[in-house]
Amino acid sequence: MNIIETQNLTRRFGRTEAVHGLTFAVPQGSVLALLGPNGAGKSTTIKLLMNLLEPTVGSARVLGVDSRKLGEKEKAQIGYVSENQQLPLWMTVRQFLDYCRPFYPTWDRELEKSLLKQFALPEDRKLKHLSRGMTMKAALLSSLAYRPKLLVLDEPFSGLDPLVRDEFIRGLLEVSALGEWSVLVSSHDIDEVERLADHVVMLEGGRLRLNEPTEVLQGRFRRVEVTGAPEGAEPGSGWLEWERAGELTKFVETNYAGDATEDGWRLRFGDATVTSLPMSLREIFLTLARTGRSQAAEANA
Repeated sequence: MNIIETQNLTRRFGRTEAVHGLTFAVPQGSVLALLGPNGAGKSTTIKLLMNLLEPTVGSARVLGVDSRKLGEKEKAQIGYVSENQQLPLWMTVRQFLDYCRPFYPTWDRELEKSLLKQFALPEDRKLKHLSRGMTMKAALLSSLAYRPKLLVLDEPFSGLDPLVRDEFIRGLLEVSALGEWSVLVSSHDIDEVERLADHVVMLEGGRLRLNEPTEVLQGRFRRVEVTGAPEGAEPGSGWLEWERAGELTKFVETNYAGDATEDGWRLRFGDATVTSLPMSLREIFLTLARTGRSQAAEANA
């Protein structure tokens, strides 16, 4: 079962198309990273899924329901944490949790207690007197304690120091390990997302650039260096960021398939020395973003 499904999801603002023709799915129990540079359409996509905006064209289904028809029943099964989230700052942490609890029949007091301890949240302190990191942890706790089927995180790490980010992510990892819910996380902190995500959707200019499991994505990308490549050697299909400087040739292989790919390198480069290294999710993202920007610039030239 898919917890989220979109079909040709499109949103226009006047003549500007913020999101175009998105079709992807989030399998139940997965942690999906929604990635893309600024202006790629990530926040618009989340707003469409949460029924904060209506699609111009296409549709989305969340928890099996048309996103435009999400009601109280569905909203009680969705947790949402955003960098711009508004909280009742005049309340203490305890008052805030006491206020939230009655809205959710599935609220787990034991999980609440455990997360309070894990996040070291001072129950008697007003939210307005908390640091940004503590405030974000309070928002996360209030979204986890009722064990939502879907947790949506929109730039949750923005402005958090490394220690707080680590605590935040450890809390997510421990809870998601229970396998009871799915997570959709949109963030610029790709190093942090890499610890969480088992599936990646990347947007570029409002369009879907890739949609695949993280393991598959990282398995097919390699950064390659060739020392002593023959004169006249040209880039192959699926090679990005090709560059030559003297004896050294560099490129990114996007279709790595083990021995078959390495045999192809040897055939193309002869006796040259070829080394290749796996790439992090951040490196892959930056490579694709740079390539997309370069292609856009060429198209507009």
